[in-house]
Amino acid sequence: MSSTVGLILGGGKGTRLFPLTEQRSKPAVPLAAKYRLIDIPIANCINSDINRIYLLTQFNSVSLHRHIRQTYNFDGFHGGFVEILAAQQTIEGTDWYQGTADAVRKNLRYVQQPGIEHVLILSGDQLYRMDYRDMLKTHQETNADVTIAALPVDREAAKGFGVMRLDDNGRVEGFLEKPQTDKEIDMVRTDPQWMESRGIESKGRDCLASMGIYLFNRDTLVELLSNNDYEDFGKEVFPMSIRTRNVQVHLFDGYWEDIGTIKSFFQTNLDLAKSDPPFEFYCPDSPIYTRPRYLPASKFDGASLSKALIADGCVIGEGTTIENSVIGLRCRIGKNVTIRNSIVMGSDFYESTPGNSDSPRTDIGIGDGCVVENAIIDKNSRLGEGAVVSPGSLTEADLKSPDLYVRDGILVTPKNTIIPAGWKIDQE
Repeated sequence: MSSTVGLILGGGKGTRLFPLTEQRSKPAVPLAAKYRLIDIPIANCINSDINRIYLLTQFNSVSLHRHIRQTYNFDGFHGGFVEILAAQQTIEGTDWYQGTADAVRKNLRYVQQPGIEHVLILSGDQLYRMDYRDMLKTHQETNADVTIAALPVDREAAKGFGVMRLDDNGRVEGFLEKPQTDKEIDMVRTDPQWMESRGIESKGRDCLASMGIYLFNRDTLVELLSNNDYEDFGKEVFPMSIRTRNVQVHLFDGYWEDIGTIKSFFQTNLDLAKSDPPFEFYCPDSPIYTRPRYLPASKFDGASLSKALIADGCVIGEGTTIENSVIGLRCRIGKNVTIRNSIVMGSDFYESTPGNSDSPRTDIGIGDGCVVENAIIDKNSRLGEGAVVSPGSLTEADLKSPDLYVRDGILVTPKNTIIPAGWKIDQE
């Protein structure tokens, strides 16, 4: 793997994750109480012995830069690094990245350094655990120019993916984006027996969906991007590669989730809080890394917890009930609070005790007697005593507050939101 470099695509504006991306880039969005989305592909690279990693980004990247700088510091003897390649003006061009392929094209000089033979292109908003050494093995054994990771899915799920058609040797012959009819799906169907013969239980699945993970021969990637102005890998570069190159598929049958929308982000986090989560962070052989914060242990005083993920440095008061929820770093939760089916991201800092002031202050955290249900409370938010934060039956069209959002039936408070004591959604 010493001749392989990883390129992680930091994504665009992250509009489907708004308002969580209002003040941060998509890869910097918190995940599972104490991680960020970007930690997943970086950890997979490190665990696969890839220690030269570039991250391509351009939107709201300050917190992402800070996280990378404070987290990933390799020793000086192995030459590893995680570097951010932000959009910048150069002699060759002054435009921002116009798409995933355009972002890589504008940074080809970094993969044309000596000693690089393969380039692994990854997404910054997916949750999965993969050993990329297995993918490189498939790539080399099939003498591929390009290898793409593929996930077996059933016909219903295939409607939301790009689906590939293969020959008997695993070479990709066709690609169809989000097929909607049985006729279209039949065009790209994979024989379940073919999967079974390669050690993958089909379980009624007869389609192979693109995971957006590509392994290129370095020279192939340079040639493909140098001779055209294609902007997107999935929609343009990959289909072109199928016509002109040996594109092979690498089968993957583990947990994989694309966290690109509020709904998927919300459900994925709550799934991680279950007693039997679909993705396991407690894995000694391939840990997920993140920033070491040196926070005190979380403290509970007579609270009731069920199916909850609790991060470091939290203080949770007496009589509080937390069910099926994720509680982030440095979260202060008062007495007799109820939190159900929610994500509370915590805060970036501890607030000092209030001084002598005549004006009332709503502290960072969740005040006594609050109720939070079906909600995402972003960092540094302040909920006054007795506030009820729940969307009820409201939709985005019904919500009158300019500072709150309802997405897919989930109430979202942006970062630094202040909700006064006694507030309810019908009192806006």
